[in-house]
Amino acid sequence: MAYTLQQLSDIEDIKLLKHRYFRGMDTANWDLLNSLFADDVTVDFRGGGYRVTFTGRENYMTFLKNSFHSDAVAMHYGSMPEITLTGDDEAEGYWYLYDIFIQADTRSQTTGTALYKDRYRRIGGEWKIVTTEYDRLIEFVGPMDASTQVTVQYLATRGLKPEERQDIRHLISFDASHG
Repeated sequence: MAYTLQQLSDIEDIKLLKHRYFRGMDTANWDLLNSLFADDVTVDFRGGGYRVTFTGRENYMTFLKNSFHSDAVAMHYGSMPEITLTGDDEAEGYWYLYDIFIQADTRSQTTGTALYKDRYRRIGGEWKIVTTEYDRLIEFVGPMDASTQVTVQYLATRGLKPEERQDIRHLISFDASHG
């Protein structure tokens, strides 16, 4: 299939959108993240022992702010995008994720991969994420090795402090059958 210049530009814009999403999470850039989602964004993340489901940008921002907080260490690497334009202002995409998440205060670590499936829509001239979901492909959870030291923790100075955090358990169900 031959792509038009506009289609190629749209595909690149969607790639940048998702790259900004990963960077925004890992750096607690809330203004950036807030600009990436449609008002009615839907989320469905399925992991080894959890499922996160909700609708709405406000819920998503609450979830992100209270997940990537000052006691977290996070790295998200999204690669191998497969973007399909499904209309002039709509698209779908698959992304392969490799991530590391450390809860520094409890010294627990999650490492794994997931396959994201997103839907995008051009709203007001900008591509936005309207649906995002993933299924974990690999997930390792356990304590950090006692000799491992966290020597840089970017979120420590930028993420929400304990007294600023909200309870987000209503957005997450914990059940091993989700894996």
